[in-house]
Amino acid sequence: MTGPSAAERIAAARASGDLASLTQTTPYTRFLGITLERSDDAFVCRLPYRADLIGNPLLPALHGGVIGALLESAAIFHLIWESDVNAIPKTINLSIDYLRPGRPLDTFARGVATKQGRRVANVRVEAWQEARERPIAAAHCHFLLAGEGGASAPPSPVPLREGGDG
Repeated sequence: MTGPSAAERIAAARASGDLASLTQTTPYTRFLGITLERSDDAFVCRLPYRADLIGNPLLPALHGGVIGALLESAAIFHLIWESDVNAIPKTINLSIDYLRPGRPLDTFARGVATKQGRRVANVRVEAWQEARERPIAAAHCHFLLAGEGGASAPPSPVPLREGGDG
């Protein structure tokens, strides 16, 4: 027997106001230990430091893939919590700017939707460690939002012009 679906977990989290339960929607966030905390008027994702998250032991610095996963997760959790999506948004693309090495410390990230339509959303995310004013990475993310019944909406066909090159 399987556990609750992602949509059921999202609905339960909204109903109870329990941000923490959102991190249980994906195995990777559970593996990384990402948690959600309330901060001012929004929430912040927290990646607790663990030695196995180090990518460059000479500096030492967090692995870039771990920082990228935190940024993507923060964007997804922002969309789930702040919008009416009923399923985990699907990543269209993700562009990350690594601004400075992630030191062996807890890392935080917070997303802001810059534009959201019915089917696509754009989110800007920043990750920092000791001071939010000194981000270690930033990302621009584009997501496909789920349609009715939790299934992704199919792309609209693009009509070709007659007699033209497309």
